[in-house]
Amino acid sequence: MSELEEYHQNLMADVRREADTSGILMIEAFFDRMAERLTEAGELEAADRAFFQDTDGGKKIRIDGYSGDPRDNDGTLGLIICDFVDSDEVRTFGKSELAPLLNPLIRFLGKARSEKFRDGLNEVNPAFQVSDLIIATWQHVSKVKLILVSNRRYVGRDDTVKLDNKEQIPITYSVWDLARFERYERLGQSRADMLIDFEKDFGGALPALKASQDDAALESYLMIVPGHQLANIYDRWGARLLEANVRSFLQARAKTNKGIQKTIKDAPELFFPYNNGLSATADEVTCVRTSAGFAISSINNLQIVNGAQTTGSIHASLRSAKDQLERVFVQMKLTVVPPDRSEEIVPKISEFANTQNKVNAADFFSNHPFHVRMEQISRGAIFAAPDNERHDSKWFYERSRGQYINERAKLKPPQQKKFDLEFPKARLFSKTDLAKFVFSASGQPHIVSRGAQKNFAEFAREIGDSWSKSDAKYDDLWYKRLISKALIFRKLETEVPKQPWYEGGYRANVVTYAMAKLFHDANNEKEVLDLDTIWRRQIVPDALVDALLTAAAAAHHVITHPPAGVRNMSEWAKQQACWNRLKSEQLQYGESLESCLVLIESARTNMRDARSERALTNGINAQSEAVTLGGAYWSKVLEWGRAKKRLTPKDLQVVQICATIPQRLPTDSQALHAMKLLARVKDEGFVAAR
Repeated sequence: MSELEEYHQNLMADVRREADTSGILMIEAFFDRMAERLTEAGELEAADRAFFQDTDGGKKIRIDGYSGDPRDNDGTLGLIICDFVDSDEVRTFGKSELAPLLNPLIRFLGKARSEKFRDGLNEVNPAFQVSDLIIATWQHVSKVKLILVSNRRYVGRDDTVKLDNKEQIPITYSVWDLARFERYERLGQSRADMLIDFEKDFGGALPALKASQDDAALESYLMIVPGHQLANIYDRWGARLLEANVRSFLQARAKTNKGIQKTIKDAPELFFPYNNGLSATADEVTCVRTSAGFAISSINNLQIVNGAQTTGSIHASLRSAKDQLERVFVQMKLTVVPPDRSEEIVPKISEFANTQNKVNAADFFSNHPFHVRMEQISRGAIFAAPDNERHDSKWFYERSRGQYINERAKLKPPQQKKFDLEFPKARLFSKTDLAKFVFSASGQPHIVSRGAQKNFAEFAREIGDSWSKSDAKYDDLWYKRLISKALIFRKLETEVPKQPWYEGGYRANVVTYAMAKLFHDANNEKEVLDLDTIWRRQIVPDALVDALLTAAAAAHHVITHPPAGVRNMSEWAKQQACWNRLKSEQLQYGESLESCLVLIESARTNMRDARSERALTNGINAQSEAVTLGGAYWSKVLEWGRAKKRLTPKDLQVVQICATIPQRLPTDSQALHAMKLLARVKDEGFVAAR
């Protein structure tokens, strides 16, 4: 079985399971799963489901989803069409099917711009919501982006397809087929097809200066990019040019800068001396010799890791100062980073290039210490089997896309079965999942409703600030209580669609709002939700489920009944005012909720006990490591430290004890000090073979 066939088999199993447990259609389960991948990969900022299908003059009209308010997406209106086939075998489709799949979406756009069409629909109809948004924001739309999501494999080669575009606005499209999703899941990237060909598409190769020696670990180049070329490149690929892990971070600080735009408009020839330029990476570049000298003709997978504000401002000038862009030039430092080293190198480039930002861009990357610690804890934290299961298991925290699939793929079939028991697929969660669980519980459902990337950006800033002050609280117990939140969130996801009051749509909003409301109402100065019992039992008690569904019903009503003048419910759910309204409501949960609460002092006692146990375990581990290194090794540390004068009196005392191993053993606390000291002297240059 090929990797693609195995991926398809697992995908269909997951979709069927989700549809069965949640009581939703398979295509809805498929859309929800893939919509999250689209936002993670940077194809769209958000992806809200909005199914509508009809005919007009015998021609099909259809939409499955959209990407939110164009005003929040650089004027891009994103529309989604879903092609789902219930099959156990991998099906294919070719170029001839693209137009029949995409044209119904274009026809919907044409109809949706009409007030007559909108007013002929019920206000709760998703098509009404999208139409109303399009009518209200059309003057701000600069481009329409169509996304085709399919569980079939696309086998077409020439992507030039003639569409029924009658709109006076650019319409582009992107195909996310089975193979592209599989590549993203396995490799954590989706941009293999983003080849920027300067000679063919953007007016010619770019003169460049090689800034690295032939034997350097990484290739580096200095380039001067004409403003109109950069604007056109961004106009074509948009946010995909910005490294996915820092996209929201950069864009949150990259609102179009009026000062930059003023320079472009009034003094374009001064743009180069005024602007710091761009820092970028690429998987590969093609170099050529021209009459003018050395140049770069194409770049594969260009990623701008510093300069989003510059890029966005230059792109905005396509509309406001297009003629002046001919005299604008921006410098670019380009580093070629092989894909297998990108996780190591790119975060550092971004971190050092973005030093003017308060929160390091590296906070968003998968190798930030917070994510590394969560991964380490997840690989060791064992949870008891629920009543209906036989085996204890672990939750798998995927700090970078593809970890789960790749770790499993390295194993032989018998080991894969053991892996599946140890890490069930249903207990896999990602960085964006973690952010949803935490922010839902902490009372920020309006942020969660803004989409995976924007929510993760806010979460990363919060964690970055907290971590820099103290990382002590992010321990085993914090992780286990996180798992309780995950269980609550996912239980709500399955139960909400089964409720009689649920009319379809807005499930994601209802889930995060319900969870936020319950945590808000349950936690007070004397009592809090008993999260420790949940992670120990790996099940959400029925009494808590009942209370959560009470909150969910209230959340559904608030979300689907926005205030006068507000008609788009998805956009309403993204507002602080929506959360304030639900938060202020008085709900009757019943006495059963009391059984799910615990005195706050008891919760604190559990925390103290867990940290004492952790400290004991750390001490034992440190003692074991110190003894394993041996007395001779510590004697070298002692000799180096004395020669370099890098040891304090306490350091000398501890290292002298370690140097006498095995005649004398350090205590737990002495071993902890010794291991910290060892890490420090290694950073200062100590090297010794064991």
